[in-house]
Amino acid sequence: MYNWRKMTEAQRKDVLRCRRDSGVPWHSPRHVQSNSRLFHITAACYNHEDVIGAEIQRMVEFECSFRESLDGAAEQCHAYVILPNHYHALIKVDDLKSALKELFKLHQKTGYTWNKVDAAKGRRVWCNVLEHAIKSERHFWATINYIHHNPVKHGFVKRWLDWPFSSAKDYLEGIGRSKAIDIWKEYDISRMGEWDQ
Repeated sequence: MYNWRKMTEAQRKDVLRCRRDSGVPWHSPRHVQSNSRLFHITAACYNHEDVIGAEIQRMVEFECSFRESLDGAAEQCHAYVILPNHYHALIKVDDLKSALKELFKLHQKTGYTWNKVDAAKGRRVWCNVLEHAIKSERHFWATINYIHHNPVKHGFVKRWLDWPFSSAKDYLEGIGRSKAIDIWKEYDISRMGEWDQ
């Protein structure tokens, strides 16, 4: 869907026809049907605008609200990161639909509040949450590495610990630097797509 704006009108109509004929939502991802209890979830601000990161205080408040939502929705949050225009988390849930509902409520509340503060009534703030079921131990550890490395990948910081809106510090304290380095080497994110085979 990142290519949507580059498509011709005919290409867009073709994509929508295929999605309609397949029975999937027209403009958002289909939610996962899986027996897994572990999921990598992500959501972005509409058009990847830096709405979360409009100011530091907003990011601080969003992190608190996000963690509260996850506490209510997930049995455990293994990793998370919040960037100016999107977030990622690796969660363990009993019921994915309930977790998604909690995140939807968070998106509604923050979208309404931020639009009011930014004098942007009617602006679409969020895209839908996208989730991927974790398929293996390899997939699990690669996803943790990917989440914690995200601020480095996007050029915000040079090291995980330099980004304050993340579980990286707790992760490194809990697992230890040496083990984290071993996991980073074994579950290399440059091979994303291979880790869950």
